[in-house]
Amino acid sequence: MLNAIRIHHLAYWLYRHHIPIIPKLLQLFIFLIYNSSIGYRTVIGKGTFFNHAGMGVLINPNAVIGKNCKIGNNVSIVGQGPYKNCPRIGDNVYIGPGAVIQGPVIIEDNVIIAPNSVVNNSVRRGMIVGGIPARIIGDTANLGYDIFADEAWKEGHKEFIG
Repeated sequence: MLNAIRIHHLAYWLYRHHIPIIPKLLQLFIFLIYNSSIGYRTVIGKGTFFNHAGMGVLINPNAVIGKNCKIGNNVSIVGQGPYKNCPRIGDNVYIGPGAVIQGPVIIEDNVIIAPNSVVNNSVRRGMIVGGIPARIIGDTANLGYDIFADEAWKEGHKEFIG
């Protein structure tokens, strides 16, 4: 299936092999089809994928994303003036839909970022963060499940609150 991440990997490969113009055209194609802006210079590790084909994702061209990450729709990974550095995201990071990662931050490995969170500080390995601005709300070591497991869809509904 053709999705934004596969097109990006092709654009990045062409860019790394000094083939001009085509990476920019592929970046434009991603923008037009998926309403996403993913710079062809952005480093994205193997196994990383976008939920819902990457709809609405915005990633700074200088950002670095590790391996085996899950990135939700409408996620923004952007820089912040006056800083030159952009976000660096480690391996096995889950970024929930609508999250914003802003500035010269480092997100270490095995981190979960809750949906609609605003991360403007670095996050240590194995933490779960959420809120605006994001704060530590848990530790991945205490999860009763593997967020990266490829499980079949479960039947039923969740319990009521309270």
